[in-house]
Order: sequence, then structure tokens, then C-alpha cells
Amino acid sequence: MATPARSDAPDRGGLVRGLGLLEATTLIVGSVIGSGIFVAPSIMAGFVQTPGLLIGLWVVGGILTLFGALAYGEMAAALPRAGGQYVFLKEAFSPLWGFLYGWTFLLAINTGFIAAVAVAFAKYLGVFLPAIGEGTVLFSVGRYPFTTAQAVGLVVIAALTWINITGLRTGAMVQNVFTIAKVAAVAVLVIIAIVSGKGSAEHFRPLVGVALGPEGLKIGLFAALGVAMSKALFAYDAWNSVTFAAEEMHEPEKNLPRALVLGTLGIMAVYCAAVAVYVYMVPIQEMYAVKDNRIAAEAAQRMMGPAGAAFIGARVLYAMSRDDLFFRRAGDVHPTYRTPAPALLMQGVVAAVLTLTGTYNDLLTLTAFSSLLFNTLTVVGLFVLRRRRPDLPRPYKAWGYPVLPTLYILVSVFFLYNILVGDPRNSGMGLVLTALGLPAYAYWSRQRS
Repeated sequence: MATPARSDAPDRGGLVRGLGLLEATTLIVGSVIGSGIFVAPSIMAGFVQTPGLLIGLWVVGGILTLFGALAYGEMAAALPRAGGQYVFLKEAFSPLWGFLYGWTFLLAINTGFIAAVAVAFAKYLGVFLPAIGEGTVLFSVGRYPFTTAQAVGLVVIAALTWINITGLRTGAMVQNVFTIAKVAAVAVLVIIAIVSGKGSAEHFRPLVGVALGPEGLKIGLFAALGVAMSKALFAYDAWNSVTFAAEEMHEPEKNLPRALVLGTLGIMAVYCAAVAVYVYMVPIQEMYAVKDNRIAAEAAQRMMGPAGAAFIGARVLYAMSRDDLFFRRAGDVHPTYRTPAPALLMQGVVAAVLTLTGTYNDLLTLTAFSSLLFNTLTVVGLFVLRRRRPDLPRPYKAWGYPVLPTLYILVSVFFLYNILVGDPRNSGMGLVLTALGLPAYAYWSRQRS
């Protein structure tokens, strides 16, 4: 049974519990909804081509997100320290595992997310400037092409790095406006799809089945499901960051799980509605062939003509320009701007390198696989902390323990294995980048000694 907490009392870290249920729910929705929903469904249609299966993957991704978030909430409330997941892994296992997470966060998870968002921005910029896209090659170095989408991605990463170094911020009200913009882009699509009547319910037939797309036929059903799910999980990523606000909530034992449920269900509704509209407007067999995977723009164009593509393109760019604007603050601070300039520059450089290593599809698999790997390990840590530190203060205890965390681990392991089988190059790259942290940890451990 959770121990009630005073709603307005400062916690042991001196923070005031000022977040209510509405604020916490908005924080979850705003942190998660991003560029993935406007691109990923098209890529997924290359692996699975049954409408019910495609939408079902988004439902499963949302449920998996919810189960993981409920487990994280307990650890966030019990260990409300800077570093979040790094702290959970260090306390549950050892400093090595915390270090490997931080190392992978730098080399694959957060930087891969930044790189993917930058390339996605470039894809939708191609609505207005057709020369920009992953199909337009500027030059090649061996078998590695350099496209206009990558060029724009590099510019976006440089701009975001500069913005963060100079300390430019947006307030909570402005951030809420951007959250509304992202949700509104989907809402407008749904409403116009219903009103226009230009789609077809026939596109959902057959609703149930295991039809695979051209990419899925190459690797088999389970591997296709795994790789397709990695794209959906990318769109759901960032859910773990919101649990770090547990110590600042009114009655976290009540409001945290409620916010997690409401926020996740809201995100699932938005995502599933968007995918349903895409299928309604564009037959699933055609979704994968959409230029640069700009499925939201394609659906809008079929509803409203060329003006529709421009309408949704502008709003997607508007929302995506705010994705991942705030990098993790760590390290030394700039003497003038008082921001961690060295850490931000390093993060920007790594993101730029990742942008050059592959396509948007590649970046999604790398990021989602690496993130899911450590998210799974962290949920395992919940069981370890319950056993090793039973007296740890827990203002909130995970709902459904131990059943829901166990289900999260089992389903995650299933998808991790099949992502590895279906896309060994990019998921394997994630494992290699993590493994490189072992000699790095050994070196810095010796230096400390």
C-alpha cells in the first residue's frame, strides 16, 4: 500500500509538489507525441500490410509504454535524483550498468533520436522544396550517399545545438501551444477525412490477417513484426522521461498512475486515429511507396489536393521544429550563457555523424532497439530494488506488480529478439556501440583509482 504524501510539502530534495493531474497528463502527451507518427506508418507498411495488424502494433506499443511507465513511476518516486534512468540502473545493479546506459544514451538513443527528427524535418520540408529528400543524392563516398535530406538534417542539428548553447528557452505556456499543434495536426486530418468522404472503408478489408509487405516477405512474419514495432516504439519513445517529475506531483501515489494511464491512452487514441486515417485515404499497399514516407502529407493531399499537402506539411514542420529542443543538461557550463556547451557540442557532433550513417528507417531501428534494451533492463531493476532495498521510501508503488512489469519484460524480449533478427545491421550497431562502453568504463575507472 502506498504511503500518502502531503500535496504541498517540499520533498527531501527541496522541491514543491506543484504538479496536478492535468499538468502531469499534459506533460506526458507533450513529451511523447512527435514526428514519428507522420512518417513511421509508411515505413511499417513495407513490413506488414494488414490494416488490423498495422493498427494493432500501435495499440500494443501503447500498452507496452503504459506498463513500462507504471514501473518507472515507482523508481522515479523512490529515487528522485538527477540522472533518472542512470540512477535506477546504478542502484539496482552496479555503476557499470548506469555508465553503459549513459554511454548508449549519448552514442545511440538520444543522439539517434535527434538525428531521426532532423531527417524527418527534412522529409517534410520536401513538401515545399521537392529537391529535398532521401532520394536526391548530392554525392557519394564509396557506397555511402549524401542526400539533400541529410544536408538539411545537419543544418537542423547545428541550429538546435546553437539554440541550446545560447540558452534560449520556451515557457510552459508556449510548450503547451506546441503540444496542441502536434495533436491538432492529427485532429484536422481525422475531421477532414470524415467530412471529405474521399477515402474508402474498403481499404480496411481484410481487417485481420498476416499479409506482409515487400520488406516483410524478405525476413518472415515475426521478424517483420519486430522491425515494424521498432518504428512504432520510436514514436512512443520519451515516455520514461515524464516519470522523473514524480517528486513534484500532488499525491503522486494517486496522480502519477492516473496521469500515466490517461496520457498513454490519449497518445494511443491520437496515434491509432492517425494511422486509421492514413489507411482510409491511402490503401495500405500504397502507403510504403509514398515519396519519402510523407504519409500525413499524402493523406492530406488526397483529401484537399495540393493545398492539403502544404497545410499539413506546414503544421508538421511547426511541431517537429520543437522536437527534442531541450538536450540533457550536463557537464561544464558556458561562462556567458551558463549552459553545458561542451556536452551539447559533443551531442550535436554524434547526432550529425549518425545522420550520415544511414536513412531515417535505419535511425529509427537503432534508436528504438537501444532504448527498448535499456528500458527492459530498467524494469528488471524494479524487481531487484524491491528485493535488495525493501525499506526504500516509495510514495508510489507500481500498479499491477509483479504481473504488469513481467508482461512488459516478456513482450519486450520478444520484440528485441525479432528486431535483431529482422534488422541485424542497425540493431547490431546498437549492441556494438553499447559494448564500446566496456573498455571506456574500465579506462575511466582506472583513472579514478
